[in-house]
Amino acid sequence: MFGLDILGKLTQIQQKMKEGKERLANVTLEGTAGDGAVKVVVDGNRQVKSIDIAEQLFAPERKEEMEDLLLTALNRALKEAEAAFEGEMKNAAGGMLGGLL
Repeated sequence: MFGLDILGKLTQIQQKMKEGKERLANVTLEGTAGDGAVKVVVDGNRQVKSIDIAEQLFAPERKEEMEDLLLTALNRALKEAEAAFEGEMKNAAGGMLGGLL
């Protein structure tokens, strides 16, 4: 009987996690760098949706700066998405696993 209870809870958690991932697909987060010269938008599932780079960064002499700003913006956006993802997954487990998550 104890085994069936655990299996039922695991099935519930899996369903809630699936629903959470579906919700996260509709959440957009952004990371910017260089006072907004580079903007990266990701969804809550950590998928890059768009990248916007200011035209002034396309000059050949600014290539390295653009690369650095792009990395910074991507990392910021992905950090935000990771926090949203972790929060959603903890919410999906909803205390069913005690203090494991």
